[in-house]
Amino acid sequence: QVQLVESGGGLVQAGDSLRLSCAASGRTFSSASIAWFRQAPGKERDFVAGIGWSSGSTYYGDSVKGRFTISRDSAKNTMYLQMNSLKPEDTAVYYCAARRSRAIVVAQRLYDYWGQGTQVTVSS
Repeated sequence: QVQLVESGGGLVQAGDSLRLSCAASGRTFSSASIAWFRQAPGKERDFVAGIGWSSGSTYYGDSVKGRFTISRDSAKNTMYLQMNSLKPEDTAVYYCAARRSRAIVVAQRLYDYWGQGTQVTVSS
């Protein structure tokens, strides 16, 4: 079993930066991919960014390209999402997710483990 715990959310102003963390425990991720999703009120949960745990390959959703950076620290079993130039439309609950495959995919139904989420609110 895998446990994922997000942290780092909060209230910021437009243009600010924020870094989210996702601490993983329970098993190793040598054959896994990890991702961030977000869900705004009344909207579906959307893919934000993903990373291959071993390869370090990354993939981003169009709305965050050039502003967000996903990374991982294998020694700490932790994944990060550096969010720069935040906009009010980035306001959402952010979730980290993991799947037992190296391939990064955008469909949430293909992820096996989920964290509880952390709220990010960007004021204008």
